[in-house]
Amino acid sequence: MKLAGIINKETIQLSLAVSNKQECIAKMVEQMVKTGAVTNQEDYIQTVLEREQKGTTGVGFGVAIPHGKSAGVVRPALGFAKLAQPVDWQSLDGQPVSLVFLIAVPAAQAGNEHLQILAAIARQLMHQEFRNRLYEAKSPEEVMQALETI
Repeated sequence: MKLAGIINKETIQLSLAVSNKQECIAKMVEQMVKTGAVTNQEDYIQTVLEREQKGTTGVGFGVAIPHGKSAGVVRPALGFAKLAQPVDWQSLDGQPVSLVFLIAVPAAQAGNEHLQILAAIARQLMHQEFRNRLYEAKSPEEVMQALETI
């Protein structure tokens, strides 16, 4: 699956001002609602927060990849945010998060789709050059260009 096919400019936020992960997730979901990918905002947010309670999605390198499968999602979507200030995400490496990928998948497609998306992002995050491109991105187009390599 090409990530560039499930993300769009409206779900990319380059200076998102939030104080915690719950606020971050809520603001990212709002953008997915605007694109029509998410039709039940509250249901999807609840799903993502329940997943966070099972274990952190802060994967290290200053990155978090919250995700969820929900009936409130009508098509796979990917959101990206570069935070104005890092926030605590209880990450595996203990470091705050500055980059967030939010994965939304319809419950009806609850197979391995979200795992494929997660794995694709995680593989690229191992590369410093990829992370640098995201940190240095000045426009949604630059983020999308970086994701085209996945």
